[in-house]
Amino acid sequence: NVGNHEPNVKCISKGKPHKKYEFGNKVSLATTAKSSFIVGVKSFAENIFDGKTLSSAFEQIKSMINQCPQYIFVDRGYRGYTGKLEECNVYHQGQKRGVTKSIKTWLVRRSRIEPVIGHLKSDHRLDRNFLKGDTGDSINLILASAAFNFKRLLRVFLAYFEMLIFIEILSTQT
Repeated sequence: NVGNHEPNVKCISKGKPHKKYEFGNKVSLATTAKSSFIVGVKSFAENIFDGKTLSSAFEQIKSMINQCPQYIFVDRGYRGYTGKLEECNVYHQGQKRGVTKSIKTWLVRRSRIEPVIGHLKSDHRLDRNFLKGDTGDSINLILASAAFNFKRLLRVFLAYFEMLIFIEILSTQT
């Protein structure tokens, strides 16, 4: 009896000793390098090699930010994919050729996406999906990433308004 279980769940091999498998869908997540805002998310119905997801994620990023990013920094899962994607250079962790000192710095900063993934899973309910099918998986992913960005924007606005109130208080005291 299958009952209410989702039929589209895939077993994804993680390759890590502490967590060998994860059940769910393959997700591509792209953030900005400096501010960690999410600029692209895509859910894939099949469990495919990470390098094959890069071109479709790249097209989505280009359409979202209306320009081509200069560099793309990816993790070791994309190791088989090297080179250029249109006019954009692709670098992965562990790569030795063509990596300058500044590129190495950005590759170290690539790990800043891991907390974003953790917050999406824990704070924005990406760990459990109650929407059915591949469409439901995509909707859940888009809403979780939008909530993440909205929460970050609210924090920026709150800090700005607190600063305005502080300046107003200082100006009334003098």
